[in-house]
Amino acid sequence: MPPAFPGMNPYLESPDLWTEVHAWLIVQLARHLNPVLKPKYRAAVEQRVYNESLLVGIPDVSVFQGKAGQTQATTTTTLNKPIRVNLPMSEEVKETYLEIRQISTGQVITVIEVLSPKNKRSGEGRNHYTAKRRKVLESHSHLVEIDLLRFGEPLPMSGSIPSDYRILISRAASRPEADLYPFNLQEPIPGFSLPLQPGDDEPTIDLNSVLQEIYDQASFELVIDYTRQPVLPPVTESSFQWIQALRGS
Repeated sequence: MPPAFPGMNPYLESPDLWTEVHAWLIVQLARHLNPVLKPKYRAAVEQRVYNESLLVGIPDVSVFQGKAGQTQATTTTTLNKPIRVNLPMSEEVKETYLEIRQISTGQVITVIEVLSPKNKRSGEGRNHYTAKRRKVLESHSHLVEIDLLRFGEPLPMSGSIPSDYRILISRAASRPEADLYPFNLQEPIPGFSLPLQPGDDEPTIDLNSVLQEIYDQASFELVIDYTRQPVLPPVTESSFQWIQALRGS
């Protein structure tokens, strides 16, 4: 039986599933928020598009070893057939996020971002995201940044502590200070209030419930093998035994 995780399901971080999980999560958050935000606000699904140069596929690794003292030039002249290599190809990347907009003015009150693997490793994806992040932090909009990926380099901030996952709430009036919710694999995902304009009731976002709905509606249990380690990154052996115990509870 599938384990009943108290918080984040690490198997959803798999490269084969995360793009789908990300898309579901953005749309499901909008579905949850719009009934409680209207008539003053609405959650709009937005998208940024950029090109990134990537190595497509996993090339075979061939190592040619010559005799000691041979130079690279000497080695290459002894080859009688070419080596197969891979070249970077340009890929169009689409990343979705949410904007909470005021209906009467169209003003963007809050931006909600769910980080992707491209945002957490060096390259064009991280560069595009950090530029967008900087623009939001220099504006009058609030920022909610949800990081549900153990893999990669966390986004820059000072005063944080190591954790598997994190949720950052940056209120425009409080910058440069922000609220960070760090949590680990075996802990529930903290609930948090969605920042809006002063005086407005702020709905609480329960990511635990949203992720469970996504898991059920997308039928992810059909494509996850819980008898094996998560693909990327794997968990510690003690955490894997904890997952197996959850399956039997």
